Amino acid sequence: MMILRQFLHTEPVAASYLFGCGGKSAGAVVDPVGHIAPYLKAAEATEMRILYVIDTHLHADHISSGRELAQATGGEYVMFADADADLPFKKVRQGDVLQLGNVEAEILHTPGHTPEHISLVVTDRTRSQEPWFILTGHTLMVGDLGRTELATSAEDGARALFRSAQALKTLPDHLEILPGAFSGSVCGRGLSGKPTSTIGFEKRNNKALGIDDENAFVRAMTADIPPPPPEAARIRAINSGRAAEQA
Repeated sequence: MMILRQFLHTEPVAASYLFGCGGKSAGAVVDPVGHIAPYLKAAEATEMRILYVIDTHLHADHISSGRELAQATGGEYVMFADADADLPFKKVRQGDVLQLGNVEAEILHTPGHTPEHISLVVTDRTRSQEPWFILTGHTLMVGDLGRTELATSAEDGARALFRSAQALKTLPDHLEILPGAFSGSVCGRGLSGKPTSTIGFEKRNNKALGIDDENAFVRAMTADIPPPPPEAARIRAINSGRAAEQA
């Protein structure tokens, strides 16, 4: 059976996930924040072995605990293959599939918030051959799309995000969205306090996702960009392995 646990954080505002196949005891953690103990406790309670620890992108609002959790569990640390990082990780690309027993997670490259951003389309084959939910990180969130200025430039980021948004809109309407942030996060504007949605609901009610003209989309996404997280450059450098975390 499918195991899914959502972890909601307030400092910073973010969401992490443990999911996988309970029958085969094969799990993954996505975008871990803070101390690793809650993930270890949840994995133990559900009798899950953490095979993969996945960061959807190089975060700039918090120091990822992904590498620490991977080392503690013996799981593989996973990021997009072209992530600009000086540390060892399992490299994945568009269309790659991470197998977790009867559960599989297909990689979608969804750049825009950052160039290396990925989303994960998750299927539980004991229920259906169709995907059940998508972990969208900071690309598609409930009520908005992710801020774009962390890419090469705000305009380049917005154009990449437009292409990602158009691809996400081709997914089934029933597909559940599990984002990496919710209301209060600096990574989006107008985010909902409800940390889940569906592709269909967001297509109808998410103003940014509803813009089909690329130039209009760029204007909307580069206007009134939220201020960057405090120490964003330093935090991203730490997460990329180019700077040491201060004790």
